[in-house]
Amino acid sequence: MRMSTAIPPGIAIPDVVPTRLGELKFFDGFPDKATVEKIYDNLDFQRAVQAYLLALAPVNMAGLREGLLQVGPANVTIPTFEDNMNSRSIFLTANATTPYTWVWIDLHSGPVVAEVPPRTLGMIDDFWFKYVTDIGIVGPDQGQGGKYLLLPPGYDGEVPAGYFVVRVPTFESILVWRNMPIEGDIKPAIENLKKLTRIYPLAQAKNPPANEFVNVSNRAFSTVAPADYRFW
Repeated sequence: MRMSTAIPPGIAIPDVVPTRLGELKFFDGFPDKATVEKIYDNLDFQRAVQAYLLALAPVNMAGLREGLLQVGPANVTIPTFEDNMNSRSIFLTANATTPYTWVWIDLHSGPVVAEVPPRTLGMIDDFWFKYVTDIGIVGPDQGQGGKYLLLPPGYDGEVPAGYFVVRVPTFESILVWRNMPIEGDIKPAIENLKKLTRIYPLAQAKNPPANEFVNVSNRAFSTVAPADYRFW
């Protein structure tokens, strides 16, 4: 006896499926060679887009690291725009109304202390460009300045008192703040910066090494990652 079963609508694959990739062709539910190639090409494209989106933040952070380390080594160099930024310095989101200080932090060798001056407005972002903590006016020091103890991932050693303790999820990060003018004058803020800012390893807290303050105003350098094939 011949058997037949009515197939509910929407289950069986039609012979031709129009899509944004073009026509996909099937025979008894099996794709032909051209359809298989189109589908795999589309999967490759989708995964490349996802890889780009997922990598956009850390690749741009890598660009920031590359640019800042051209100025000087991490944890030692304190690059500062002692005047307002201009178009010679290429940064992602900087504006031209406030002098910035940017410090590249490297915790591979252990905890680092950052002594921040008063009247700043800033933050720490990890290498994924994710927010870690505020610094300054909206941070735990409330604009009074203070000592921040930056701990690397997995740190389980002694944590001394007297610090604003920050556990950074990645071994490298960016510490950035705006130096706020005093009665419209930026010079006192820069003087406080140089007098009160220190970056040093916790292990050398009793005898901190000297920092190098570098005025990067009007300096031609880039901290932005490439948007061409070099991105990959």
